[in-house]
Amino acid sequence: MHSSSNIYNKIWSKAFLSSLFIVQNKWHQHGVLTHTLRVTYYCIKAGEFRMIGAGLLHDVGKPFTAFKKDKEDDDFAEWSFTDHEERSYEIIKNWPFISEYTKKLVRYHYLIRDIKKSKKENVKRFAQKSAIWDTLDEKMHEDLYRFLSYDDAGKGNKRR
Repeated sequence: MHSSSNIYNKIWSKAFLSSLFIVQNKWHQHGVLTHTLRVTYYCIKAGEFRMIGAGLLHDVGKPFTAFKKDKEDDDFAEWSFTDHEERSYEIIKNWPFISEYTKKLVRYHYLIRDIKKSKKENVKRFAQKSAIWDTLDEKMHEDLYRFLSYDDAGKGNKRR
């Protein structure tokens, strides 16, 4: 199993450029760039102006973490992005012009889905992710659910 901690795609690599401009995986109709713009659009459309920064930055680390997880990724010319949200956070965490709120949304934007997925597949990861969830206040929980809906809307409808 790979994690983003050991994958560092170069900007000019096939994985970086392909995932940024062409294709991500079966859950995304668009590459990372178009998806990011769509998520930002849905934040604006909903009047969630406080989430615009997270919309623009939530997947900034994704192309750096793109890898082929299995035969299905190879067969369909797609990518996997394990822990991409942590890489995105690592990129922006020391930027003084980004609010702590935006940094949290970026870092935890996949947490809800990760908890649900790991509950079925990985008990240890489930416990780790649930412990993180428990440190966040109710307002952040609500904002993460709302942001997840904009993230999902930004994916389009590309399920095989």
